[in-house]
Amino acid sequence: MPTTNPLHRSRANRLIAGVCGGFAEWLGWSPTGVRVLFVVVSILSVAFPGILVYLILWLIMPQEP
Repeated sequence: MPTTNPLHRSRANRLIAGVCGGFAEWLGWSPTGVRVLFVVVSILSVAFPGILVYLILWLIMPQEP
């Protein structure tokens, strides 16, 4: 099921940079759920450096207009 809205950093659902909020809006999920999932995957997986991935996404994802 393709989404009609583009992926961007959220202005409304942001705690730090709006990356997780943007993914939540894009997927139609709860922002809290996306944040919890991101933290859990970052902690449980050594191969997923969550802070580095978040910083890269912060740089490459466009800001919501």
